[in-house]
Amino acid sequence: MSSCYGNQLKLSVFGQSHAEAIGVVLDGLPAGEPIDLQELAGFMARRAPGAGALSTPRKEADAVRILCGLVDGVTCGAPLTVIIENTNTRSADYEKQRDIPRPSHADFTAQVKYHGWQDIRGGGHFSGRLTAPICAAGGICLQILRRRGVRIGAHVHSIAGFADAPLDPLSPNMEALRKAGERELSVLDPQAGLEMRRAILDAAADGDSVGGVVECAVTGFPAGIGDPIFDGLESRLSAMLFGIPAVRGVEFGAGFAAAGMRGSAHNDPFAVADGRIVTSANRHGGILGGISSGMPIIFRTAFKPTPSIAAEQDSVSLSRRAPEKLIISGRHDPCIVPRAVPVVEAAAAAVLLDALLGGIPTETGGRYFE
Repeated sequence: MSSCYGNQLKLSVFGQSHAEAIGVVLDGLPAGEPIDLQELAGFMARRAPGAGALSTPRKEADAVRILCGLVDGVTCGAPLTVIIENTNTRSADYEKQRDIPRPSHADFTAQVKYHGWQDIRGGGHFSGRLTAPICAAGGICLQILRRRGVRIGAHVHSIAGFADAPLDPLSPNMEALRKAGERELSVLDPQAGLEMRRAILDAAADGDSVGGVVECAVTGFPAGIGDPIFDGLESRLSAMLFGIPAVRGVEFGAGFAAAGMRGSAHNDPFAVADGRIVTSANRHGGILGGISSGMPIIFRTAFKPTPSIAAEQDSVSLSRRAPEKLIISGRHDPCIVPRAVPVVEAAAAAVLLDALLGGIPTETGGRYFE
């Protein structure tokens, strides 16, 4: 089904933007894993709406409630179910979308597919609100991965053409990424953050929006994980990342820039360091042939500008098959990117824990969690 993901760890997202609640079921978590709910709440707060001028005015606490799957704060092997209540909805803001679809939204395609039975309120099941349960699931996976030496961190790579300081693809500074997550904009360079902030506010003042790119790094992930042809790590990460509303592209390592290089410039020479096989550069982004190489996994995710803008736009009346002018009401982010950073981290964590639960090759044929 379209709302489910995973092989060993199965994730199922449910709910709609203006339903009573949204949530996620995680089936396949290993038993005996302590989950720090206070840490999870802090992670959720990074994505929560209504935090400031760069976010939608809609305020939601995004408080996580665990229905089952934990006993005294420890996973028990049963499916873990999380719900997050929706407490601040204004469904009347979306009534006109029954007949006039918003440009670059799913309103029109949902109408064609579901014949008017879809939930239009707040975008329904297509809404970015559904990234909250992804964050909850990923926040749990992040804690389990960290205990096994795998760390995941992301930052705002760029917004509206303003770029943050680059990551070192051979040795990304994970502590710097952690500290970046404590800022209003998750950037390594605070000055770059000020320029991005100004660009977001300028667009909002014009009734417009801007997009940007989130860059993510993973360290400590072992070599040998992933399968050709269609179950490679790039494929699995991309499938989850494209489930985040507003994602328009994903690239690994050198990404699209590789198309302009010669092979001699793009290839990563192999070397030996402390008895390990490594590469002296990381333009492959930690994945070769769909299988992890043991180098840091580096990828970037592009987000489109928020399509819900205050400026007047051209649309049509579905009932009259005639042109219509549309002014969108409601509460919307002038830029999706700042709140998307923890979502990208969470998505990566869910995919990589699922992959690790499948086991890695060893000399004795053992599995990673045994």
